[in-house]
Amino acid sequence: MLDDATTRSGGTAKASSRAAATELAVAAPAAVTVPVPAGFAARCTRTLLSPWSRLSLLLVLLAAAASSVLLFEPQKLLANGWPPHVAGPAAVVLFAVAYGLITVAFVPRPLLNLAAGALFGSEWGIGAAMAGTVLGAGIAFGLGRLLGQEALRPLLRGRLLKAADGQFSRHGFRSMLAVRLFPGVPFWAANYAAAVSRMGYVPFLLATAIGSIPNVAAYVVAGARASTPTSPAFLIALACIALPALAGAVVAWRKRHHLRGR
Repeated sequence: MLDDATTRSGGTAKASSRAAATELAVAAPAAVTVPVPAGFAARCTRTLLSPWSRLSLLLVLLAAAASSVLLFEPQKLLANGWPPHVAGPAAVVLFAVAYGLITVAFVPRPLLNLAAGALFGSEWGIGAAMAGTVLGAGIAFGLGRLLGQEALRPLLRGRLLKAADGQFSRHGFRSMLAVRLFPGVPFWAANYAAAVSRMGYVPFLLATAIGSIPNVAAYVVAGARASTPTSPAFLIALACIALPALAGAVVAWRKRHHLRGR
């Protein structure tokens, strides 16, 4: 009997302890949580990555690059002076990288091609200018494709714009090769027009590399032989600059009337 009483007493004590612990747990205040709107992070991400946000970022980058060029005028550094401690292949590579970066910021390439010839001569100058041309075109195409294509494609509504987009999209290599061979379309404009179209990256770069050789070589040779303006090489280079420009103007005029008649 005494054992039963003890057992019942112990059981009652244990039950009382468990009940008290439960009451304390219920009475303890719950952790305060700040309600977060459902999908808020997703909406912010969609807004930041929307086509118009990316296009705005592209415009800001281009405006900043153009402002930097106007402020620091790096083309004068390339044309009129060069760090004396940088020479040989390192100078050619540095020039090519600088060439590519500042052509994205709308610096006229003819000035840089002339500078390449004046600084490095015909052979090395052509190599540096061609590398910079392809690099600058690739950077501009990549920026336009990543940040601008999705927002700008719905705006291609005019007849001329649709025709140009169709040419670039269906005949990318051939169209870009023609643009590069016959100067008339600004380098940066062709880059971003191709980026907005559905042209592939490889055809764009390949057509740019092949089509830019004659024009780049002519300007580089002219820059290398500028000290002897009556030399045959200089005169031939001038002819190679002027004749394609004239042919490009004629072709553009005829193409424009052809597109208007469609």
